[in-house]
Amino acid sequence: MRIATSQFQATMNRGLQDNQSHLAQITSQMASGNRIQLPSDDPVGNVRLSRLEREEAIVGQYRDNIAAVKIRLSTNETYLQSMTNDITQSHDLLVWASDGSNTAADLKSMVNPMTALRDSLFYSANEKDQEGRYIFSGTATDTPAISFDATAPMGSRYTFTGNQNQQKTVVGNGITQTVNVDVKGLEDLLNQMDTTIDQLSSPTLTVGSPSLTAALGANMDGASATLDLVAGKIADFGGAQNVLETLDGNHANVSLSNQTAILDLGQLDYGEAATELNGYNLALQSSYKAYSKISNLSLFNIL
Repeated sequence: MRIATSQFQATMNRGLQDNQSHLAQITSQMASGNRIQLPSDDPVGNVRLSRLEREEAIVGQYRDNIAAVKIRLSTNETYLQSMTNDITQSHDLLVWASDGSNTAADLKSMVNPMTALRDSLFYSANEKDQEGRYIFSGTATDTPAISFDATAPMGSRYTFTGNQNQQKTVVGNGITQTVNVDVKGLEDLLNQMDTTIDQLSSPTLTVGSPSLTAALGANMDGASATLDLVAGKIADFGGAQNVLETLDGNHANVSLSNQTAILDLGQLDYGEAATELNGYNLALQSSYKAYSKISNLSLFNIL
């Protein structure tokens, strides 16, 4: 069978181009380490990789959220623990003040430490984060948690001005964690302390007077109730951090599984690729030699 020269050249060129294309593809795969360079290389595998990478990105975001929430909860817990210490000290002072053996001078000596504890609680309630937002105001982060009005009647000068709305962060599929906390109720203790300080500071202070006894009793009850309130919030934070720790570990296991699957699906087998590369190189060299040899043949060649 006779083959036209143009047909032969076209066939050889097409074969050489195919070999060159395969060589370029394998070289690119070996350079990147990825088996799939284009979706058309493996449509099914590419879809699986896309799903795994999307899931891995979501899991990574969950873990980032958990890390941020844990830091915030830990910070809130530190401030609340400081409040707990102040409330405990104020309660101890109130117990001492309620001792009937105290003199008027003894009671007046408690004014300064009680005032310092009241102010410390007030400042702690209005703590701000690094961005200048109030920590304990619920979602009203631009508003102080507790406000003070010096013109209001004694016993009502401190007011909770935040809210009790919750800020939630997604930490898993359908799982959220509350990240903020409010100090609603602390204003009652501050007002009770304010009243006690006013009674202890009175120029006509009388040991065992009904007004002083009532103020001390109400203040002690308020300190105990507020201590339980704050301690309960701290306990909630501890439980939440334990749950987040477990959840983060689960996410880490899922992430490891995803990464392993991504490697299995997308990573290039260098041994197989090297074998194919050598095969295409050999085929390309053979094609060039055959093309050169056949191109020199003529009907006039004498065998």
